[in-house]
Amino acid sequence: MTDPGVRVPATVLIVGAGLAGLRTAAELRERGFAGRLVVVGAERHQPYDRPPLSKELLTRTDPAWLAADGLGTLGDLADEVLLAHAATALRAGEDGAELDVAGAGGMRTLTADVAVLATGAHAVAPRPWEGVLTLHTADDAAHLRERLQPGRRLVVIGAGWIGAEVSGLAAAHGLDVTVVEAAAAPLARQAGTTVGARVAPWYEAAGVRLLCPAPVRAVQEEGDVRTVVLDGRQPLKADVVLAATGVRPATGWLGAALPTTASGAVPVDAAGRVPGGPPSVRAVGDCAQMTTAELGTVPGGHWDAALTHPAALAAGLLGQDLPAIPAPYVFSTQLGHDVAMVGHPSPTAAVVDRSDGESWTALYVEHEDDAAARLVAGFTADRPRDVGQLRRLLAGGGSPRLDLAAAADPAVPLKKAVLP
Repeated sequence: MTDPGVRVPATVLIVGAGLAGLRTAAELRERGFAGRLVVVGAERHQPYDRPPLSKELLTRTDPAWLAADGLGTLGDLADEVLLAHAATALRAGEDGAELDVAGAGGMRTLTADVAVLATGAHAVAPRPWEGVLTLHTADDAAHLRERLQPGRRLVVIGAGWIGAEVSGLAAAHGLDVTVVEAAAAPLARQAGTTVGARVAPWYEAAGVRLLCPAPVRAVQEEGDVRTVVLDGRQPLKADVVLAATGVRPATGWLGAALPTTASGAVPVDAAGRVPGGPPSVRAVGDCAQMTTAELGTVPGGHWDAALTHPAALAAGLLGQDLPAIPAPYVFSTQLGHDVAMVGHPSPTAAVVDRSDGESWTALYVEHEDDAAARLVAGFTADRPRDVGQLRRLLAGGGSPRLDLAAAADPAVPLKKAVLP
């Protein structure tokens, strides 16, 4: 159903040519938008998929182009595409938005009725560290791939999703690999220390040394050798150091044009609107932090959010009913294991083990009593059959009541453990 009270914009400017920007353009066209559409991207490349940058770092030398996956082509969707143009300033008000961009030909100002920010994120590493690489773009991947030669010493700082993916591939490729993590266990920030402790043995089995907790005080560079200085441990010598310490929203260029969170994300609702911000701006993907009544606060940084959230944004812009927002979802291949996280564990959630030995699922639950609890999230290791069920059970902010005994039995389908 279309809301006749919504004024559909005549021109839309999408700032960002990654997955979120491409999907926003595609959703607008698929939902009937016939106005002028302009897409601006800071990178020189056509849209590509980021997960293969780490998952297939040493086997794929070309980017995984999103057009080849059937997700759309900017040239077919947009009236104008400006790649290698970085946004430098935004001015937005009641009636429209102006964007300053810098490209090889100099500065240019673009205008539109609505600007959609889909600028993504950038990798971070503490400024005092010297000679450290990061992995977030296709150019980053090419640079890192050249240096990961068999026999070289690689130190990966951070045992999160990216750190685990790269370290396992590098060890299998013949590098001497050490991973250092400031937390007490790998994936502690993403999945908690209970689940992280179950993941830790995977490192040794894959030929990777894991040190945690091992906070890094400094990384020093002298010629071709890097020294990683640790708190309370002997320093490590390395030929290559990769900082896999997370990303931050690529919003520093906004200045005071929009409200942002402490991490730099633009706060938005399900339709990408910025509470307290100008009506001529929307935001989606890694640069945004979405809050809805059903899901609560959903931080950016998830590939699945960049893929699915543009549908609601496009629907809102065109005055159409918003589709349901799926539960947050992350997948990874870590040290020979396929893992996925569905939902967001709450700080007070307990973990219910659902294991058949080789494969397992950790269910994050809020206890009601000794027999029942509310499901809030799930982490799977080599149990693909549980992933789809978790996504369905947690869709739209669902938090179903579970029979704990049935939920812990790996032979019982999760949907069968749901109580009335």
